[in-house]
Parts: sequence; structure tokens; C-alpha cells
Amino acid sequence: MSRDLNNYKHQELTQVIIQVYYEVYNELGHGFLESVYPEAMLIVLRQKGMTVEAQRPLPVWFRGGKIGDFRPDLIAGDAAVVELKAVRALEPAHEAQLLNYLRASELEVGLLLNFGPARKIKRMVFDNDKKKNLRLSA
Repeated sequence: MSRDLNNYKHQELTQVIIQVYYEVYNELGHGFLESVYPEAMLIVLRQKGMTVEAQRPLPVWFRGGKIGDFRPDLIAGDAAVVELKAVRALEPAHEAQLLNYLRASELEVGLLLNFGPARKIKRMVFDNDKKKNLRLSA
């Protein structure tokens, strides 16, 4: 199976977000509380003209009923979930959190960005077509 690495879903958007991540990391470094980094990212993303929201509630549904909301760190361009961490290393639980955000929403692309001592970026995609197929088979 051949993948076109130059044609990812929402590629231009995620490239800008990743560029901003490096700008913020290079300027602030690691060691701040996790809550500092979303604020810095908001400032720079908005300076670049991007539409971005912090902590926007997105509903979680179960068997046809709303059971709560989740609040990802950032939603950029109304197309990508951005979850920020400030930990020594990303763990599978962080990836599961991002995947659940994608699974529960209409957003298809997510970025997990670590502001810990070792920079780390994880990009995840969960296509809406796949979500529909899962719902139909349930």
C-alpha cells in the first residue's frame, strides 16, 4: 500500500499548528505548568490568522443520549483537535484520550503535542466515514 505523504487530511492546517508548536517550545522551553502552553499557542495561532478555540465543549453521546462533554485544549480551524501535554514522555493513555476525542466528535484530525523535556508530536486521524460504519454495525 502506497501512501502519499504530501497529501494528508488537513495537512496545511496541521503544518501551521506544528510550526507554532516549535515556535512556542523554542521560546518557552519545557518546565512550565501544562496550562501555560495552550495560552501561548492561542496567541501565536491567532497572530497567524487562524481560527482557534480553547476548551470548547464537545458532547459525548452514548446509546443516543448525551452523557457529558469533553474539552480538548484547542480546536483549530474547526477541523483539528490539539491536545497539549507537559510530561516527561507521552503515554498510551494520552493517545487514547486524543483518539476518544476524535471518535466522539465530527473532527477527524488530532495532534498530540508534548512540551516536556523531549519534544514529541503525534498525529492521529479518525475518518468520519469510519465512524459512521462503526455506528451502523453497533
